Amino acid sequence: MATKHVVSKVGFNKKPAKLLKTGPGFKLAEAPTDASPGFTGNKKDGQLILAARARKLTVLQEQLFAQGQYGGAKSVLLVLQAMDTAGKGGIVSHVVGSVDPQGVRLKAFKAPTPAEKRHDFLWRIEKEVPAAGMLGVFDRSHYEDVLIHRVHKWATPEELDRRYGAINDFEAKLMADGTRIIKIMLNISPDTQKERLAARLQDPTKYWKYRVDDLTERAFWPQYMEAYQEVIKRTSAAVSWYVVPAGKKWYARLAVQEILLAELEGMELTWPTGDFDLAEERRKVAAS
Repeated sequence: MATKHVVSKVGFNKKPAKLLKTGPGFKLAEAPTDASPGFTGNKKDGQLILAARARKLTVLQEQLFAQGQYGGAKSVLLVLQAMDTAGKGGIVSHVVGSVDPQGVRLKAFKAPTPAEKRHDFLWRIEKEVPAAGMLGVFDRSHYEDVLIHRVHKWATPEELDRRYGAINDFEAKLMADGTRIIKIMLNISPDTQKERLAARLQDPTKYWKYRVDDLTERAFWPQYMEAYQEVIKRTSAAVSWYVVPAGKKWYARLAVQEILLAELEGMELTWPTGDFDLAEERRKVAAS
């Protein structure tokens, strides 16, 4: 009697949108940094799946953009936060970069300018939220104004409390207006950061990525982890966080892609039917 050969399917055995989502009692100190939770394959498998799933992501993003052209109110905002070298740029290039750029609004927030400092911290953020139909991406975000300000004590505890509340209100309003928000913390270890900083100094094509200030902030690693823990605890009222292990760049990209896909699929997007008489326009084209 012949035995049945069972072929195991490589991929996620649990969806990252559920596996990596934070909840009550979440402890950042216990979250993995160099693992690939839920994924049954290796780096090559992950890269192949990333490329294959990009086609699905492209279709969903185009449907979102098309709906925006015909009065749809939906949009998506992907927020990327992390310590330096965690791979935010790689997410932008390898995940977001696979879709049509005309439907993407990318904003990398740097230190606020003197003019921006004359306004409340959310003033410059509100101007960059995605319009209807757009996929917005924040490479760093309004969370810098609570993270670094807590670490360096640039804001009082009372001011930080106010900002946590303002962020929750801001995100709740965006959601009510039709914007889906995906908040990602790319989680790496200090050892991984050290390796990546050293690698930048060995590759002439990466010198431009290196900043002397990176070492200054690196010295505050424990304080930053405490600040991230507080952020996740205090700003999940409207939108929960996803903490993605980023020690393996291929895994982080694949996990973020899957989380983004899950959000878009949950929006039940369709192709707009247009605002014209289809039969009549077909007749006109044929007669032209």
